[in-house]
Amino acid sequence: MKSIYLDNAATTPLSDSMKRYLVSLLSVYGNPSSLHSVGEKADGLITQAREAVAGFLNAAPEDIFFTCSGSASNALAVRGLVPGNAPDERYEVFYSPTAHKSMLRACDSCRSHTPLKVNSAGEISLSYLDDILRKHSRLCPLVCIEAASSETGTIQDVMGIGSVVRKHNGLLLVDATGYLPSYRIDLGRWRSCVDMLTFSGHKLHALKGVGVLWKRPEIRLAPLIYGTQEQGLFGGTENTLAIASLGKAVRDYDYASISPYNRDYVYDYIVRRIPDCALIGAPTASGHRLPHHLYLCFRGVEGESLMHLLDLYGIQISTGSACNQKSPSASDALYAIGMEPQNMHSCVRLTFSGRETKEELDYVCAKLEQCAASLRTN
Repeated sequence: MKSIYLDNAATTPLSDSMKRYLVSLLSVYGNPSSLHSVGEKADGLITQAREAVAGFLNAAPEDIFFTCSGSASNALAVRGLVPGNAPDERYEVFYSPTAHKSMLRACDSCRSHTPLKVNSAGEISLSYLDDILRKHSRLCPLVCIEAASSETGTIQDVMGIGSVVRKHNGLLLVDATGYLPSYRIDLGRWRSCVDMLTFSGHKLHALKGVGVLWKRPEIRLAPLIYGTQEQGLFGGTENTLAIASLGKAVRDYDYASISPYNRDYVYDYIVRRIPDCALIGAPTASGHRLPHHLYLCFRGVEGESLMHLLDLYGIQISTGSACNQKSPSASDALYAIGMEPQNMHSCVRLTFSGRETKEELDYVCAKLEQCAASLRTN
């Protein structure tokens, strides 16, 4: 049975060319911190990757820092700026409640933290943000958001939010992990309102085990892990293979297949053929939703059961963010957007690569209809 993988927001597969590239690097075993030729060869791969990521983002290589994951990058950005042992408070942290769990927990761990309100689509109102930052003016605001939610698919107005944060002399941290696979980021433009940006490599067809933090050079952070690597901000021997894979991934990344066509094809079928189904997050036609992303509530259907049943037919989807998959409680994002508690466990997420064939899409549609009906009958 052929597998139809529709969980690209959780992770992305390696291309054949990436696999060949990684095999060619398996003999590069040196420690990148070693000064002999074997170590310098490994260090050269990291330098090349840093330059590739910088070029991909239109940033300076010295402002790019590698970590072990997007979650680690979020923790470094938040706790590096707002250390737990600070003698006095300088920042009040404001954060999107629909952000990735790594950002939520890092922000929650800060002494002064305030979750922002979002609407039913998960969007932050600029007027509301302006008002709350005006009311909380004792400390410098650090506003932490996701450019787009990998769970709900909703895109935030990063430039608008950044303008409000600048107005209040604050700093803006943006987690771009969910956004970057669909839209290119030009930090030459974004840096007018963004101070730090993070993302994870395995959402861009790189290996798992590498994340990125970009920051403006004037921002000073305390280390998350002590050591000499990454300018002293993230110690430990670098994961050379994963970092090199990210360099190749961004050099090869092709946005040509990113389109709402496959998503809309399946969604239109669902609207016409499957009753009691609702879209979660921003509407598909609003321009505020990721083009490859569907997050759906099949009322009266247990989402995990639907996921497992579809898997038996060779279709891989999820019930939401991979970081919430093994938790019995509903996700923070669903609570934040005000979803009815009785529907929170009836949600599934389909995220497309854009390379699915019409035959595959028709098969997915038919099996979705069949499985939802079967679970409702039972």
